[in-house]
Formats: sequence, C-alpha cells, structure tokens
Amino acid sequence: MKHLELGFIGFGLIGGSIARVLKKKSKNVTITVYTRRENPDLERGMADGIIDRLVYAIDQSFSCCDVIFLCAPVLKNIDFLPLLKSVIKPDCIITDVGSVKNNICSEARRLGLAKQFIGGHPMAGSEKTGFANATDTLLENAYYLLTPMEENRAEDVALMKELVSYTDACCVVLSPKDHDRITAAISHVPHIIAATLVNMVRSKDNEEENMKAFAAGGFKDITRIASSSPEMWQDICIANADSINEFLTYFEEQLRHFQQMIDAGNKEEINDTFRIAGDYRNSIPAKKSSIIARTYDIFVTIDDRTGAIATIATLLSDNEISIKNIGILHNREFMDGVLKLELYNENDASLAQSLLHQNRYDIVVRN
Repeated sequence: MKHLELGFIGFGLIGGSIARVLKKKSKNVTITVYTRRENPDLERGMADGIIDRLVYAIDQSFSCCDVIFLCAPVLKNIDFLPLLKSVIKPDCIITDVGSVKNNICSEARRLGLAKQFIGGHPMAGSEKTGFANATDTLLENAYYLLTPMEENRAEDVALMKELVSYTDACCVVLSPKDHDRITAAISHVPHIIAATLVNMVRSKDNEEENMKAFAAGGFKDITRIASSSPEMWQDICIANADSINEFLTYFEEQLRHFQQMIDAGNKEEINDTFRIAGDYRNSIPAKKSSIIARTYDIFVTIDDRTGAIATIATLLSDNEISIKNIGILHNREFMDGVLKLELYNENDASLAQSLLHQNRYDIVVRN
C-alpha cells in the first residue's frame, strides 16, 4: 500500500476498529482524528500509536488527507460534508460507515462532492461502544458494503476496495438505493417491530405486570434489539424513511392477512405461512457478520440441586471461557434447557459446547 493520510471524524467502535487494523497491517498510514472535546480513550490511542494527530476543529488539518472516514451518527455525517468541502484537496475521497446511503449520497451530489464521495457500511458491531472497545478483528469476515456513484473515479473505488481488503472484511458493491432497501428490510424494520412488540406488552400488561414476569426467555430474546440506542435509531428512521415505509406497509398488509386467516379458521394457510418462514430462515447462513450483532447462547438442562450452576461455571472458568450472561429460564414453553449461558464469541461457544457434551450435559445451541 502506498502511503496514505487518513482522517476520521468520529472515532468510536467502528472508526477505531478500522484504524486499528489498518495500522496493524501497514506502516504507511498516518491517522488524523477529529474530536469535539478531550477524551482519555483517544489520548491512549495516541500513546499506543493508533492516532498520529488529534484535532478539535474541521480545518486545514484535513487538507492533506487522501481518505476521510465519517463515523458519526448518520444525520450528523451529512452536516460535516460542507465543512470538509472547503478544506480537502480535489482528489480526497470521503467515505462513511453509516447504515443509510441515499440521503448522504444525494447531499454529496448537491454540494458538488459526488466525484469524491463513496459510501461505505461495515456490517459489524458490538453491544460495547467507543474506541476503548475497538479491536483489529471486529471487521474480520464481515460484509463491508460500498455504494459508489456514477461520478466516482475507477481508481478511487479500487483504493476503497483495497482498504476494505486490509480489514479482512468481505467487500460487496451495491447502489445506494439497493443498500437502503436491504438494510431497511433486514435491520431497520426489525428494530421497529421489536420496539413495537415490547411497547405492546408494556401497554397491555396488568397492574401486577404478569406479562413482564413471563416475558423472560423467548420474548426477551426476539426483542433484544429493542434495547438499541434511541438516539441512533431516531436518526436512522428519519434518514431511511422511504425504504422503511415501503416495508412497514408490506408488513402491515401481511399482519392484516394473517388476522383474516385466523378469523376464517384457515389452518392450512396458517401452517403454510409458518412452514415457509421456517424453511427460509433455516436457509440463512449463520456464519457471516450481520448488521444485527449475533449472540452466542447455549441452553443447558440441569438438575435442581445445590451447586449445579456453580459446577458449570467452574468447568468453563477452568478452561478460560468467560460467561457474558447467565440466567435461569422460568418460561421455557418454546425452547429446551433450564440454564441459559451467553458467551462472548463463536470460539468460546463452540468450546463450551464441546466441554458440556464431554461432561454429559444435555444442551441446545440456537442460531
């Protein structure tokens, strides 16, 4: 790789992970980071050699950058475009890492930056946030979507593909429109549905909160994403309104149709609906990283005796497997197991599964 001057506006989990892996893979990278205020984590990033320059204004500090990564929330990224236009060199590439593309691509074109802006979206994440949790492996084997426009130079798109290859991610090129429809269907609308389901239970529960008490288990698992950042999701909903509304309209139609099937007592069509959905879900690959962070859960059937949970915890601890979360499932109507173990990564989950099998535990791993 030739020497590159890289700029980062916003330097949290995603931006920090991109910087870490690029610094690890190449000595020919200089990184300038903009931050609004002093941040001890970023000071440590400078001490560790990940950040070369820390600046507090969008100014001539970015005038030598070959590529600038916008890593702020999706609507905020748009606000930085006119500020950058006045300071960047003519052949500087601007990219972003947000999950919505049409609006920022349109604004780049309006500002006369269409030739320089190439949208980017690494489909990776974590429940942890901030540069302190950035790693040089976060993007490994994840999809990294690029959404070039007609005005982009071929050599600039090639450079972005090269940078993505250094992160060990899998580069996929899409149009901004296709990108936004895909993310609306597989991420944005599911988040809205999850939040709506949780609010349905909250609104319809009785004073004793019986629904809430029985929600542990399957309901809490399928609505996990409802706990995502409200600030981030308000911006995403506004930024990707057209695509989100397209799929919400379809979902609303499907719910009405399901209601009609129930009212008509149409058992065969109800059965077909669940069967087709199950077959399609089971065909979805489990290995690739997704926009929605994966969980690594194991359900273990254990005897109701003193020390049963401690025995399992000790077994995993002795083999250097950390447990992220552990809990007894009281509502197990639709899943096997009594004890739920949540592990940090796929490797730990696989090793834990093997150890528990060896020790004659009955387990279920759910994907």
